[in-house]
Amino acid sequence: MKTLISLYDPKNYFQRLLIYFLVYAPIITLVFWLSYEIRFISDLKNTTGGVAMSKDGLLSFYLENQRYYALLWIIPLKFIILGLGSHYRGALRYFRLHDVMRIIYSLTIATVIIYLIPVVYGLINSSPQHTIYNIPRSIILVDYNLSVLMFLGVRVVIRTLNEQRKQNKKESKISKKVAIIGAGTIGEQILIDLLKRKADGLEPVCFLDDNPKKHGVHIHGIPVLGFPEILPEIKDRAQINEIILTLPSTASKRIKEINALAQKIGIKSLTIPTLGDLTSGRITFTDLRPVSLEDLLGRPPADLNAEAIAELIQGETVLVTGAGGSIGSEIARQVAQRHPKQLIILDQCEVLLYSIEQELISRGHGDIVFPLVADVTDSARMEYVFKRFKPNLVLHAAAHKHVPMMESQPGEALKNNTLGTTLVAKLASHYGAKKFILISTDKAVNPTNIMGASKRLAEIAVQSLQQKPENQTRFIAVRFGNVLGSSGSVIPLFQKQIKEGGPLTVTHPEVTRYFMTIPEAVGLVLQSACQGNGGDILVLEMGKPLKVIDVARQLIELSGLKPDIDIEIKITGLRPGEKMFEEIQHTREEYSPTNNERIFRFTGPVLEYASLEPILKEINSLILEENEACKKGVQKIVPEYNPQIK
Repeated sequence: MKTLISLYDPKNYFQRLLIYFLVYAPIITLVFWLSYEIRFISDLKNTTGGVAMSKDGLLSFYLENQRYYALLWIIPLKFIILGLGSHYRGALRYFRLHDVMRIIYSLTIATVIIYLIPVVYGLINSSPQHTIYNIPRSIILVDYNLSVLMFLGVRVVIRTLNEQRKQNKKESKISKKVAIIGAGTIGEQILIDLLKRKADGLEPVCFLDDNPKKHGVHIHGIPVLGFPEILPEIKDRAQINEIILTLPSTASKRIKEINALAQKIGIKSLTIPTLGDLTSGRITFTDLRPVSLEDLLGRPPADLNAEAIAELIQGETVLVTGAGGSIGSEIARQVAQRHPKQLIILDQCEVLLYSIEQELISRGHGDIVFPLVADVTDSARMEYVFKRFKPNLVLHAAAHKHVPMMESQPGEALKNNTLGTTLVAKLASHYGAKKFILISTDKAVNPTNIMGASKRLAEIAVQSLQQKPENQTRFIAVRFGNVLGSSGSVIPLFQKQIKEGGPLTVTHPEVTRYFMTIPEAVGLVLQSACQGNGGDILVLEMGKPLKVIDVARQLIELSGLKPDIDIEIKITGLRPGEKMFEEIQHTREEYSPTNNERIFRFTGPVLEYASLEPILKEINSLILEENEACKKGVQKIVPEYNPQIK
């Protein structure tokens, strides 16, 4: 049996069939033979001269002829029926509940066919040469029950031998003992998977749970010892090396407390993915990861209208600009999952564009993805894109977004963020796109830096284009704050500084920022596209602003280090254009609710379409000016802009 397991190659279909046949044919033969022995055991005791006689005198025929020749069609029949039930697609050494059901279904169908053959062909009273098909009903019943027991038993034995083989192969691997925090459904799933994978080096020894009713209970032989606070007491006794947190993402405060306790006593923390990351519907050992900052934010999953988003995208041609960036690439991922007719991904950086293209191809979307290297300020190139593809939905994420860098070259911020956005928006309107979504920023609110001001001008432009005569496109701007893990954001910078041993640089101890995860932000952007009216500025609910210095401390602690002891936090002073805190509403804007509690709508004065072109011409002239003159010129157009000019 071990030889058969070691020979198995899942890539070779014919080899797989051969292995299954070599295992199953003897089982079918043995079971069929035993069925006769069991059914006629009383007659066999009275056998004379090797021939047993029943009351009707036909038993000798059954024993000497039928059970031999019937195997010539019984074996192929059962083997084919098992194959039609997709039984041979699975690996022989793996055996789960769905494999049990496949075996039972297939054997039941085969048994019904064996019973119906003589009925269909009228062979019940046929001539002797046909009696190999006329199997007695009692034999059929015994054969069915024995077959189910034997097939399942052999598969269990094969799986046990395989697991034992892996255990022996990895027996030298050091085992880490783990405590599972949370004795609920997810905790049980993790336990089952760990018990199956003992050879992978993690051994569950106990549960800890906040529910006192579960204390003292055993789950699959593993005890629930008490509250997580007893971890320091049982650490040495149970030799616990790691804990696995199976708490919901909304329990951020509790996750933070338990993680801090574990770090204090030198135990590593692992956790499960967020619900947004799970696509398989089941959590396994391989999904475990270290506790991250996202887990400590504790933001509840966004309530999205999946049907509305699917209706927005399915069967449509979608253009995503800036598709190589953090936000643009996630937009491309989420759009591709919703079956657009075509997905045009556009970026001026071919390296980033190639990366997201290959990722989408690997996910099975290669037939709909069209990568285009293009600059959104290049009017001829963008005209070609719209003329050729005529996108129905445009998601405009292309932008210069690094605040300090843009402060030293404001003309580039205006050229890309304002004039580039306006060019793409005009083409969207000209070629009849249904919707144009501008990815904006909370830095566009009462801006103190040119990046925010250029984004505010982009908002003004798309709102103005909504007033264009005969325009059929709905223009929507969506504002949100910092996204965790995006390029250029503070989180990757802190992580890099931690790897280098510090210090972590924070501009001011009181600086606060809003934070969101990238998938959360993009999901709400798509939801905004569904419910936004033409000319809307929508703002995503970003929770409570966090002190950047607190985020720095948490990242240090998540790395198993101590702030200001192992890693220094250094205050460097506010950078050019940087605010102490971000805002979500302009002084001249008014709030109005939407259908989603996580999305806000703000309305305010809108620039008349006739006034747009003179402003664009003025901006065109400003991009060539010196930094100070450029910023002062922008301030005249955007009165709420408060530039920092030396």
